[in-house]
Amino acid sequence: MSGNYDDLLSLPHHTSKTRPRMSRHDRAAQFAPFAALTGYEAVVKEAARLTDERPALTEDEVAELDARLRLAIELDAEVTVTWFRPDTRKSGGSYVSSTGHVKKADELKRAIIMQDGSEVPIDEISAIQSPIFSVML
Repeated sequence: MSGNYDDLLSLPHHTSKTRPRMSRHDRAAQFAPFAALTGYEAVVKEAARLTDERPALTEDEVAELDARLRLAIELDAEVTVTWFRPDTRKSGGSYVSSTGHVKKADELKRAIIMQDGSEVPIDEISAIQSPIFSVML
């Protein structure tokens, strides 16, 4: 079967004199699918991420934490401090723990300063644990 364009088959392939030849990778990229909803997957993933709610401590629990903190500073004991870190993107947050020696309690910043220089917000502390507290029980 002969067509109208049979005479074009014998012509040499055209090569541009002004533009460089496109690589196979770049040429294939022109025909690749694209994400019409850019960022949608990240939004869904963020919405599915779970956060914890910070429970309110009773006055007795706050007093016990205060006593533990004072004893830990006085005895220079190693403690594990657990505190609530609010999430910056959504309501709730997560619990973080740090183990070390408490250097001091900074009343102005409302934080405890650990020996390694890290700061823990006093109002967010939910637990202070150490073997030295077994004598308190």
